[in-house]
Amino acid sequence: MRAESEHRKFQKKVLSPQSSFLGPSLLRGGARSVALAVLLEVERGRAFADEVLDRTLNRTELDARDRALVYELVYGVLRYQATLDWRLEHLMDRRMERVPTLIKMTLRLGAYQVLYLQKIPHSAAVNEAVLLVKPLKKQQGKEWSGFVNAVLRALTREQAPPWPDPNQDPVTALSVRYSCPPWLTARWVDRLGADTAATLCQATCEIPPLTIRVNTLRQTREKLAGDLIQAGHQATPTAVSPVGLVLEKCGPVTELPRFHEGAFYVEDEAAQLVAPLLDPQPGERVLDACAAPGGKSTHLAALMQNRGEIVAMDRNVERLRLLEDNCRRLGVTIVTAVGVDATLDPGTLLSQTLAASARLHPDSAALLRERPFDRILVDAPCSGLGVLRRHPEGKWRKDVHLLEQHHATQVRLLDHVSHLLRPGGVLVYSTCSTEPEENEHVIDQFCHAHGEFRREPVAPWLPPSGLSLLTNRGEFSTISHAHCMDLFFAARLRKAS
Repeated sequence: MRAESEHRKFQKKVLSPQSSFLGPSLLRGGARSVALAVLLEVERGRAFADEVLDRTLNRTELDARDRALVYELVYGVLRYQATLDWRLEHLMDRRMERVPTLIKMTLRLGAYQVLYLQKIPHSAAVNEAVLLVKPLKKQQGKEWSGFVNAVLRALTREQAPPWPDPNQDPVTALSVRYSCPPWLTARWVDRLGADTAATLCQATCEIPPLTIRVNTLRQTREKLAGDLIQAGHQATPTAVSPVGLVLEKCGPVTELPRFHEGAFYVEDEAAQLVAPLLDPQPGERVLDACAAPGGKSTHLAALMQNRGEIVAMDRNVERLRLLEDNCRRLGVTIVTAVGVDATLDPGTLLSQTLAASARLHPDSAALLRERPFDRILVDAPCSGLGVLRRHPEGKWRKDVHLLEQHHATQVRLLDHVSHLLRPGGVLVYSTCSTEPEENEHVIDQFCHAHGEFRREPVAPWLPPSGLSLLTNRGEFSTISHAHCMDLFFAARLRKAS
């Protein structure tokens, strides 16, 4: 009880938003100090690590080399957190959850450098970790620098313990080796088998490539690749998407050639394959029901040759501003952004969409009143379990109950927007989730309740090199991880005429 009380006092004093230590003191330090500040904020809040990194680094004066180290440390600790804790607990007399958060994060920072960064001397990693906690004795009422020093020095000296035996306990073995939450590992092992589960667990630790989608309204893939190569960048065509390029060692995206001219949009290859499944035609009216920040809306516009109309709906008005910014940069003129929650009941959804369209684009409201949409894309809010390599903090925030919550929202969303589709129209539902509760089960439940909709195999709208991404039911899924993509699912539905 006493240890728990000390832990609570420490968190209240040192980890509170008002703490001076987490503000100027850490941000005035070097790369490790800033990385610790970011990790603590990610741990305390619900923001994505990339958002916290951008916001935090803008308040520092670190040079490019130190900024790169901050990124490496933050993402490295988040990707390998469970593995780091397993190694550290072999050297400690207590479980990691009994260690104050700041000390725990400092230990993880030091351990990541020792175990994964060969260019950093072990002595430097240990000494810097000790220096991070030394000034905190007065604030926390206890000296932790000796503990940190002893544990990390033991890590540099003692031989690594053997990995857990996958034959005896595959879930524990995979969870520890690939730093994947046990609940998710167990689901993958039960549903897909140990070998596929191992591939998926390992993928959560990968550093994803920078993949861009060429804006065909302004550029061909071949021309943009040539411009990038001429500027000294490595640009390779994506394996399946006909409009994608994979870039190596390119630096800040905004400094790439043609970025400000709107020649491309940063988007994973799996996401690039979703919009073509809708097969939108020039002159049609399309609804993107969960549109912000606009990746798929702008892709739909390119497929429509910037002719017709796209209503981009999202309940997050702030993120809709990002969508509008992206449309301006990419030269997309047929998108109307509408701040409406697509999970509203059909009557309210229609009336609010009409009202918002009338304010922003009178012609759009008139068209919506006269006839429903030809095509609807529902890129549904989901658990994001298919993009854990991009958002590794998600590994430690999500649990199985989240799947149930999202399933209910996704079914309601499909039910409501389906009333806005014309007879004979097409609806595509997609997620970046690996789990059937958010994918196949949603489509099953929706089709059971809406007999006027039927599944259509997506094969005709996939490139030949992407046919391996078809499920047994003809839907799109990259869970096989055959082409090193994010893990997406999509189904195509047609409404009876």
